Amino acid sequence: MATQLSNSLAHLDVTTTLHPYTDARAHERQGPVIVDRGKGIYIYDDAGKEYIEGLAGLWSVAVGFDEPRLVKVAAEQMAKLPYYHTFSHKAHEPSIRLAEKIVEMTPAPLTRVFFTNSGSEANDSVVKMVWFMNNALGRPKKKKFLARNKAYHGITVAAGSLTGLPNNHTDFDLPAIPVRHLTCPHHYRFAGPGETEADFAARLIAEAESVILEEGPDTIAAFIGEPLMAAGGVMPPPTGYWQGIEALCRKYDILLIADEVICGFGRLGTTFGCQHYGFTPDIMVVSKQITSSYMPLAAVVFTEAVYNAIADNTARIGTFGHGFTASGHPVATAVGLENLKIIEERDLVGNAARVGRVFQARLAELAGHPLVGDVRGAGLIAGVELVADKKTRRSFAAAGKAGARAFAAAQQHGLVVRAIGDVVALCPPLIITEEQVEDLVTRLRSALDDTARQANEN
Repeated sequence: MATQLSNSLAHLDVTTTLHPYTDARAHERQGPVIVDRGKGIYIYDDAGKEYIEGLAGLWSVAVGFDEPRLVKVAAEQMAKLPYYHTFSHKAHEPSIRLAEKIVEMTPAPLTRVFFTNSGSEANDSVVKMVWFMNNALGRPKKKKFLARNKAYHGITVAAGSLTGLPNNHTDFDLPAIPVRHLTCPHHYRFAGPGETEADFAARLIAEAESVILEEGPDTIAAFIGEPLMAAGGVMPPPTGYWQGIEALCRKYDILLIADEVICGFGRLGTTFGCQHYGFTPDIMVVSKQITSSYMPLAAVVFTEAVYNAIADNTARIGTFGHGFTASGHPVATAVGLENLKIIEERDLVGNAARVGRVFQARLAELAGHPLVGDVRGAGLIAGVELVADKKTRRSFAAAGKAGARAFAAAQQHGLVVRAIGDVVALCPPLIITEEQVEDLVTRLRSALDDTARQANEN
């Protein structure tokens, strides 16, 4: 700590900046790891130490940390047209071409694109679009959303309300919109004794229908969900869950929204998570891997039916009174288009499927570790849950302490992970190789061994 805080950059950081998702007082004491550069799946701190970036930044870097094609495209677009807006009948080629590409890649019913700068902004936009649409259709009561406990949909006021994590609500006065949070669809933690995956899925679908009928179908606007829940602890849904939810949405005229901010563009070994789990949304939200996070960008992709209802209302009012200064930013959309070309040309979706099988298999070998209760995931995303008692699945009395220790130990071994309570989350760049997977798992195993030793010493 003393070495870090003697560094002038570290000192400036702790005396000037409030960091997201950080205990500010703890940060004042320990200071930051200053990341200096990146190469492939690796990052390097300002002392030159190498780390495997096991979370792809924030679940988001597909093509690695030094892709020259994205740098070149960004520089060329910056020189040609560094900024222009898309308000009031203005457009530019990068945003037009990227919208066309997104429509080409997404499931057939999704034909329209609205650009934002982040997934949070995109999900906030979805809420407003759905309300705007239902008012236009003469359904002013159809405004409520269904989401899930432990869901993550962002941190702005509406998106943060959809999120189902306590720390995103506490002292922020959220939820601030009408939303009902349903049971988290995670069999390991929330199934009853002896309840099979099929029985668990059936119970959750019955619960969702009960809530719909309790609230009144004419008041429920949409159901929103991540195909695989990521930031809540990497939780794949039980088999049959999404088919049951989609059937309910069709039965009760409820829009189905797939939050693909993390799953989208190859993470699960399919282009989109909804394809992996076999359902078709009315609205899809994408971000993160759309540009490999080289530039901030997100998009809402939606059906012609949703578009027509909104468009007709803009004709009545005279405008669509929503948008952002940087909506469809020319540099961001140029980078996004090139990034998606790279994903396709290098078959990174296929790589996520092929290398993902090795990734999941090697991580599954950690199930025998004394701290590991569950290993789960799909493609190139995984969660390793640490428990106090493997047989009973009992969590640690001090929730999050083991996860924090594993996070710190991994960092010592040159591996960046995410600790979500006592779940160690992994989500490496889509370019990772089988050899690099072996190295990643070796480093993680060493970190878990260190964590177990610390627990025994205490």
